[in-house]
Amino acid sequence: MKTQSAEVFRKYTTPETFARIREFDSVAAMWAECVKQYADDVAIVDEGKEYTFAELERDAALLRTAIAAASDAPRVALLAANSYDFVKAFLAIATLGRCAVILPPQLDAPTVFGCCMKYGAGLLLYQPALAERTAVAESKVALLPADAAGETPTPAAEVPAEAACCVMFTGGTTGRSKGALLSNGAVMQGVVNGCYGYEDVFSQRYMLVLPLTHVFGLIRNLLTSLYTGSALFICRNTKDMFRDIAAFRPTIFVLVPALAEMALTLSRKFGRNMLGEDMKYIIAGAAPVSPYLVAEYKKLGIDLFPGYGLTESANLVSGNPESLTKPDSVGIPYPNQEFRIENGELWLKGKNMMDGYIGEDEADVYEDGWFKTGDLVRLDDEGFLYITGRIKEIIVLPSGENVSPAEVEAKFNELPFIQDSQVFEDVNEQGAHFLALEVVPRATELAGVEKDKVGAFIMAELEKVNSALPSFERVNRIVIRDSDFERTPSMKIVRYKKCN
Repeated sequence: MKTQSAEVFRKYTTPETFARIREFDSVAAMWAECVKQYADDVAIVDEGKEYTFAELERDAALLRTAIAAASDAPRVALLAANSYDFVKAFLAIATLGRCAVILPPQLDAPTVFGCCMKYGAGLLLYQPALAERTAVAESKVALLPADAAGETPTPAAEVPAEAACCVMFTGGTTGRSKGALLSNGAVMQGVVNGCYGYEDVFSQRYMLVLPLTHVFGLIRNLLTSLYTGSALFICRNTKDMFRDIAAFRPTIFVLVPALAEMALTLSRKFGRNMLGEDMKYIIAGAAPVSPYLVAEYKKLGIDLFPGYGLTESANLVSGNPESLTKPDSVGIPYPNQEFRIENGELWLKGKNMMDGYIGEDEADVYEDGWFKTGDLVRLDDEGFLYITGRIKEIIVLPSGENVSPAEVEAKFNELPFIQDSQVFEDVNEQGAHFLALEVVPRATELAGVEKDKVGAFIMAELEKVNSALPSFERVNRIVIRDSDFERTPSMKIVRYKKCN
């Protein structure tokens, strides 16, 4: 068992900046300090309009009044797309001491109703543009549009660390989503963790393209931005991303690897200014980050920092401040959490951990108070963490050998022209089980290969890697895809189902 101290991150920033990173018990306490320090600074930019911290607090305070008048329910469902409405509504709910049940905006009306019932939401706060999604819920749940406002402001409540802050859906690649209950203390630990590991933390300019209904978007992108007195530009459509970059000139981008890959491809094609001359950092997570991305962004003068987290851990478990020297690591575990490795699996305890799943059996995820992540890991001599696979994804071969698809994929992904890959178990016509591989090529790295020889070149290089693997890890079939894999809303690859 090991417990990490924040001191390990001190050397990656200035003493003055490190001293400014302080902990708060709740979103309400953090937000009060933000409004005090940054009142006249821009907090949010949405659809061409700027909102200062003071203006955001004014609007949240009027919405607090409307919420309190509409219902005394401790849990308030929030149905909104990325927008100022979402930001204002979340802050209003959290600073009132209520718990926000965060619903993805793509849910249909029956599912919105079902979630309100399952997670005990007595009030549904919705973005007016999504009013039709409330049609089924309106008979059982109080409704309130997110643009509602009381006549006078209601002050924020004093909220203890143990008070529930939000319910967020997990985003697994092989099973159905669950609702994880996060306390204010857990959320705030995730927010503070987002400040560790890089030099310039405060008063930055963030771009938001990740969904705020995902823990990475809510905590690392929105709340850490507010915490640090930074301005956040809400990009409502990724098709407009580069136009918005040119207008806003962000310094930090929080991205999933698939979006980082897309941005890199376009930047290499059209020039560094596609990302803006002010871009300094890209924070990447929610899926494995290729060392290729770290190296290529550095050539553009941008530091890319991979990390690792879970919805259950309020997003952030570790972050890598030394990505150039350890590009395949997910970094150093963040403070105020304990971790241990049992039979290769990472177990966690700590301030950042969820209070549990709502309405779900938890027997298989806890042991003696430890949360079993399901992730297989190793730790090097310098305390850096590496993900080697998922327990549920382990393939047991007829020979009895266990294969971690992620470990095998990592070997193929070392080829610069392989963007993504998936190793899986397949069955032939005779019923024999074998390992198969599908890959998505990276076209930018194949420009020098004659068009009619690309397939043969890729296949030959993949076979070289394959032949160097231990015999039980070698794949028996390779397919080069001409389209991307199916992905979850958080852009993780959807795993193929195991063979029976």
